[in-house]
Amino acid sequence: MPQGFVGITLKNLRKERELTLKNLAQQTGVSISFLSQVERGKSSVTLESLKKIADALGVNPSVFFAVDDTQDALAIRRETFYYKDLSNGVIEACFSPILVTLQPGENEGNPFSHSGHEFLFVIEGLLTVEVNGERFQLHGQESTLFDAQKMHYWFNYTDKIVRFLVVSSKN
Repeated sequence: MPQGFVGITLKNLRKERELTLKNLAQQTGVSISFLSQVERGKSSVTLESLKKIADALGVNPSVFFAVDDTQDALAIRRETFYYKDLSNGVIEACFSPILVTLQPGENEGNPFSHSGHEFLFVIEGLLTVEVNGERFQLHGQESTLFDAQKMHYWFNYTDKIVRFLVVSSKN
C-alpha cells in the first residue's frame, strides 16, 4: 500500500528540513498525532492534507506518489478516491496535474485552500464543486478555473463514478 511510501517520504522530507512533527503540525493545521500516524503508515492521507503538507515542505504533492510496478504507476488508492499523478515524474513543475476518480456517493470532505490556482476538467460524470461556499455542477467535458486561496472542495452526489482532471499551480 502506498501509505507506507507516503509516510517514509513525509518523514524524510520533514527531517531534511529539520522540522519536528510539532513544527509541521503548526504550519499545516494537521495534528501531530495524525502526522505521526501517516509517517508510520498507520493512517491514509487525503489530497487535502497532502496539499497542505506539500506546501509547508515546499514540494510538489507528486513526491508522495509511489512508483510501484505491482500497481498503477504513480497512484494512491483509497476506498472512495483514486488519485493518479500525471506529472510523469517531474517534481519541480510550476503545476501539478492529477486525475481523480470519485466513487458514487463520495460526498464527504472539508473545503480547503492553498496557494495558486486550480483548474478542474470533468472527463465523465457529474461533479459538484464548492468554491467559497457556493456550489455548482460540472458535466462531462466542462471545466472551471479559480483562485485556490478560496475555500474549495468537490463531491460526487450521483450513483455513477466521476472522473476529472485537477491541475493546481504553485503560485
